[in-house]
Amino acid sequence: MGALMAGFTAGLIGLGWHVLADGGWTVWEGLILACLALNAPWLGLTGATAVIGFTIRMLTRDPLAAVLPAMRQPGWAEAPIEARTVIAACVRLEEMEAVLPPLERLLRELRASNEGGDRFRLAILSDTPDGPSATQEEEAVERLARRFPEGAVRYRRRLRNDGYKAGNLMDFLDRDAEGDDFLLVLDADSTMSAAAVRRLVRLMQADPGMAILQPTVGGHRAETLFARHFGFGHRHGTRIWATGQAWWQGPDGAYWGHNALIRIAPFRAHARLPVLPGGELILSHDYVEAALLHEAGWAVRVLPEDAGSFERHPPDLLAHLDRDRRWAAGNLQYRHLLRRQDLSRVGRLQMLQAILHYALTPFWFALLPLAAINAAAGGAAATSPAALIGLLLAGFLLLHLPKFLGFAELLLRPGEEPRGRMLRAVLAEIGFSILVDAILAAEKTALTIAPGLAGWAPQQRHGRRLRWGYSASRLKVSMACGGACAVLFCLAGPFAALLASPVVLALLLAVPAVVVSAGPA
Repeated sequence: MGALMAGFTAGLIGLGWHVLADGGWTVWEGLILACLALNAPWLGLTGATAVIGFTIRMLTRDPLAAVLPAMRQPGWAEAPIEARTVIAACVRLEEMEAVLPPLERLLRELRASNEGGDRFRLAILSDTPDGPSATQEEEAVERLARRFPEGAVRYRRRLRNDGYKAGNLMDFLDRDAEGDDFLLVLDADSTMSAAAVRRLVRLMQADPGMAILQPTVGGHRAETLFARHFGFGHRHGTRIWATGQAWWQGPDGAYWGHNALIRIAPFRAHARLPVLPGGELILSHDYVEAALLHEAGWAVRVLPEDAGSFERHPPDLLAHLDRDRRWAAGNLQYRHLLRRQDLSRVGRLQMLQAILHYALTPFWFALLPLAAINAAAGGAAATSPAALIGLLLAGFLLLHLPKFLGFAELLLRPGEEPRGRMLRAVLAEIGFSILVDAILAAEKTALTIAPGLAGWAPQQRHGRRLRWGYSASRLKVSMACGGACAVLFCLAGPFAALLASPVVLALLLAVPAVVVSAGPA
């Protein structure tokens, strides 16, 4: 793993040096190489993880058993369900007519089965403040509870949103989970099948040293073009990434906060969140909880398959950015935790990765304006066009290698869908990525520099009609950068303008791209 990562990293930096050194160095080329060198280890890790994940999935007889020891135990799939599991759905100012039906179907299917159905119950954990929304929420849950035996459905609402979702869950475990062995944590937009839940429970029963079992999560109910294309790429990329990551992280795996099964006793004993300096509360709780469990000797494992495990992706790019603003604020808090000895080393590495996911974005995006200035100043006059194109393709390939290898697996394995149709979907997603990547890089650079968030707000879950004026006001950074770079590349000549056109045009067309992709799928 280390050698593969080092090879990708050194290869990208070496290629950058070779391309930029032609004709001597300018200040701008030095800055470009520095930004490339900062991003290269992250891209190298991405590439190495993807190659390992793809190799496992293509060359092993059972890729899931290769990374999850519990699946190698004989008879685990037929074992009776003996553990008692509470399904906890965390809500705050949600539309209950959308939240409750999937939960009702899941609970009904689980309890109707002869496979330990009476050992499942549902708890709705609310952080909705007092008001009409809380009243409607409680009434909706009461109607649901009347359709099940007494005690099968529980509603609990806190008066204060202390500790956000993590605080809500831990308070529930302390007060209301007596007699339960496992906790299945779901978000308001989560959906899981009964078969997927029973599989998680059996796997957890088979490994008494496992505290969290986290499957990957696919998208569903894509109402818009954005959600459809984003979900397609995300699903296939995550499958490869999670397989490779599960191999090299082993029992110190990741936890993503929802659609996961938790063993209650160790979680309650070891996963209580520390308070940050100045009394600030942790927003992105999941990585910290996993690292606390690692250090206490408990395994956190990933099941790299999303069969029966779903969530709703943001319906448009602006909703995606709103979610990223919350995640950026939470992930950047991890800088306060990187030296804590009560967190595992792998857990702290995961937190560092989460920080770099946002902290490196400004240096990645800076490659575009630096290249534009350098080209306009004549610094790229002696650069080999073929070598420059090779460098651009290498960076793009490494950035998206998990997704591209996921597409390769999709096309190489026989499936129900005709290969021609799958290939068209793959090409459409790649075009969508080229369009959206530049906008996301520009806007995430702005939100990383100034996250400006003090808590969690309800997410936009449904498609909406975006107004052109509102979208333009939200995408000022993209349009301004696109306009400035377009002028500079045009000053450098036709070749520079043509080579930069995919990214520059994406920035210039940010508003129509966002508005149109928010339309129906």
